[in-house]
Amino acid sequence: MDLELLTALKALSDASRLRIVGLLAEGRRMSVEQLAAALALTPGTVVHHLKRLREAGLVESRPRPPYVDYSLRLGRLGQIGGELHRMAREQAGESSQPLARPSWASAEEGRTLRAFFDGERLLSIPAPHAKRLTVLRRLAETVFERKRKYPEKEVNQLLAVRHPDAASLRRYLIDEGFMTRKSSVYRLRPRREWPETAGQRSRARVKAETAEAPAS
Repeated sequence: MDLELLTALKALSDASRLRIVGLLAEGRRMSVEQLAAALALTPGTVVHHLKRLREAGLVESRPRPPYVDYSLRLGRLGQIGGELHRMAREQAGESSQPLARPSWASAEEGRTLRAFFDGERLLSIPAPHAKRLTVLRRLAETVFERKRKYPEKEVNQLLAVRHPDAASLRRYLIDEGFMTRKSSVYRLRPRREWPETAGQRSRARVKAETAEAPAS
């Protein structure tokens, strides 16, 4: 078993830590003092449990002087779920069809998609920008229909089927220019307005250089 996955599962094996995860799963940022009061634990005990959760990559902190607020890393939680799902399928002798490389994707982008998707399920949201663009383009073209308008609730529901952190995916799709939002109504931008992936830029550069090269 992967060492990082084993560390995360050990962190989640404690009842108090599971209760902390349950509170933070509501999307709130909470301080040590707030968690201690909600769980009837001492602040020192909460600090100990948060340290274990942080070492496992499950929580992150943000200063709010004189306090420090903690929040749950939903993406990591979704990744753990995806890894467990894949392990269960392997043990049952099942295997998902490898994700076919889209026509726009380079060989490297195809490897990125296979690494981050298990079938149509997104295992985690990539941190590197280039990989995240590749994943977002895949979601934009497979989850949503052109020219259709979506209320925010439906966007969240559609994305949550692929990954539990629907809010982050929704925000990235807007920020990167794959979708537009007006009065909480979402729709895809025309594909010609989507940001180019690294593979697309590379192919465009090669094509331009080839066109400019003098004939021999």
